[in-house]
Amino acid sequence: MPLFQQAVFLTTVANLRDLPQDSVREVAFAGRSNAGKSSAINTLAGRVRLAYVSKTPGRTQHLNYFTLAEGKYFVDLPGYGYAKAPEAIRSQWEGLIGPYLSKRDQLAGLVVIMDIRRPMTDLDLKLIDWFRPTGRPIHILLSKADKLSRQEQTKALRSVKAEVETWGDAELYSVQLFSSLKKTGVEDAEAVLAGWLDIEIKKKENKGPPDKGGPGAKMP
Repeated sequence: MPLFQQAVFLTTVANLRDLPQDSVREVAFAGRSNAGKSSAINTLAGRVRLAYVSKTPGRTQHLNYFTLAEGKYFVDLPGYGYAKAPEAIRSQWEGLIGPYLSKRDQLAGLVVIMDIRRPMTDLDLKLIDWFRPTGRPIHILLSKADKLSRQEQTKALRSVKAEVETWGDAELYSVQLFSSLKKTGVEDAEAVLAGWLDIEIKKKENKGPPDKGGPGAKMP
C-alpha cells in the first residue's frame, strides 16, 4: 500500500503570500515538461489523477499543493521549458518559483524528475545549479525506466551518478531508477521522501507461517 495514499489536492498558489501557513515540511517536484512528473506524483500517491489538477488551464504555471498529513505537503512545480516559454511564464518563474525554492523555510528537499532517455539536459542542470547553493537535498528520479532494457538502465544510472558525484556533498544528492508504469523504485523513493518529511514508514507485516503457539497457529 502506497505510503502517501492519503494525499489530496489542497490548493493552487499564485502568490507567495498565499502559501499554506500551517506547513511544517514540504517536498517540491520539478522536471521538464513530459518528463513524467505528474505520473510520478500519482504513482507515489497510489492514485490515477491526483496531479491531473495541475494540467487544468490557468494552473500550469502555479504551485499545486497536495496534503499528505497535517503540515506535510507535496508541491508540484510547473514543468519547465525555459527556452520556449513566453516572457510572461519566465517572469512568473522568477517571481514565484525562484523565490519559493530559495526562501521557503519549510522546503525539505527537491525531487527532480528526468526522462531516463534524456537525463541531465541543459534545463535540468540550470535548475540544479541554481538550487544547490540552498544546501537542501536533491533526489533525482530517472523516470520511464521501463522504456529501456536492464542493461541500458544500468548504463544511464551509472552515468547520472557519475555526474552527481562531481558536485561534492555526497550526502545531499541521490539518484534512482523509476517507472510509473511498472512501479519500479516506488519504495526507494518513499524511503527518501519519508525521511525528508519526517513521516514514519510502517514495517510490512510478516506473511510467513505463524509461530507455534502464536495467534495464527493451528491447534493440534
